[in-house]
Amino acid sequence: MKTPWIPVGLLLLVSASASGGIADKVIRSNIDGVDLIAIPTAVKDVVTIYGSMPAGDAFAGAGNLAVPTLTAMMLDKGTTTADKFAIAQQLESVGARISFSASEQTLDIQAKCLRKDAPTIVHLIIEQLRTPALSADEFAKARIQLTGAIRRSRENTDSQADIAFSRAVYPPGHPNRKSAAEELLAAVEGATLADIKAFHAKYYGPAHLTVAMVGDLELKPVQAQFRRDLAGWHGGAAALSAPHAPPPGGVVTQPINMPDKTSVSVILGQSSGLRYSDSDALALRVGAAVLGSGFTGRLMHVVRDREGLTYGIYSVVGDDTYTNGDWRVGASFAPELLDKGVASTRREVERWWRDGITQEELTARKTDLIGSYKVGLATTDGLARTLLRTVQRGKPLSWLDDYPKAVDSLTVDQVNGAIRRYLKPADMVLIQAGTLPQGK
Repeated sequence: MKTPWIPVGLLLLVSASASGGIADKVIRSNIDGVDLIAIPTAVKDVVTIYGSMPAGDAFAGAGNLAVPTLTAMMLDKGTTTADKFAIAQQLESVGARISFSASEQTLDIQAKCLRKDAPTIVHLIIEQLRTPALSADEFAKARIQLTGAIRRSRENTDSQADIAFSRAVYPPGHPNRKSAAEELLAAVEGATLADIKAFHAKYYGPAHLTVAMVGDLELKPVQAQFRRDLAGWHGGAAALSAPHAPPPGGVVTQPINMPDKTSVSVILGQSSGLRYSDSDALALRVGAAVLGSGFTGRLMHVVRDREGLTYGIYSVVGDDTYTNGDWRVGASFAPELLDKGVASTRREVERWWRDGITQEELTARKTDLIGSYKVGLATTDGLARTLLRTVQRGKPLSWLDDYPKAVDSLTVDQVNGAIRRYLKPADMVLIQAGTLPQGK
């Protein structure tokens, strides 16, 4: 099988990133509603595609919770003109890949191919999005697969803690609120093929489809292929918005006892009140990174290295692409160390909130963030992902070049001000999922 995967070669996107001015190299076009964002680069032969359409789990609304994911699972199971085996054979013959998955807000698309096959892959993506077969046999298989995945997730402490945290922080109906496993299992059981077809007809369309393409692009044939395949296709929905999720008004602790686990997954956090596009969002993200990003974060230094209470602990801001998001600390503790680990984590969080970060910490973190950002742009995957994410977050394409400058310009006062302004230790949610000590 021919393959376009060239890990070493992907490290050299000279024309797109090393010389700066990435936004100036973007070729952006609207084709029948599709926002096509492309950057030709110096990587020979390889083309990477990232795309998204607002049709994720949140679009189930008051309907069946499992339908968006089931619909996404059926996209690569054949179309009205070609069965799944014919499509798989076509992809294999040119060494290409296409995948679809559903996240909270979006249907996510990823593909990779050779330069000469880019129009063909575009055609297959649109064909699978526009005219999936949605057969009864494949629907039955998808239900079995999704049921198995949900049941496995019930045994995963990290997954259960994440679900519980989202349900504690976000109110019912909020796009970021995840469904409990029991709700999803019941939804899968009750889903019908008619539900899938109705969801597809209502939410799938070109109007809010965004596609980022990066690599050795010959763009005119790709644009022409889009025009041919999109002709006459209509529909699509905008991303969902939501009001700010209010804090719980006091500390909320939720234990989830899961027998026979070797560790307890812990999440401590709250809603942030910020979207990524808000003016204070970057300062809060940098502050969270100082607290708990990688081995140089405060939490790793104190809770892991100095006190030996955990193998891993982090702090991050997230879920803020389309709506106001959240801030959280995540960690894993042995059951016998749970109380000490939580107490140590709370102590460091409160110290971080009260005293803030130092100039030395900020300077070091700026270097790390800017460096990792630039390294991320040095692959076709990283550049395509960043292109798509920038648009999703409501930022102009100039943000591709402005991000390092924005990080570098942050001051200690701005970061500490954002931490104290948007977070409040007295209103934090504590989730503990795993084999809990007796009495918990």
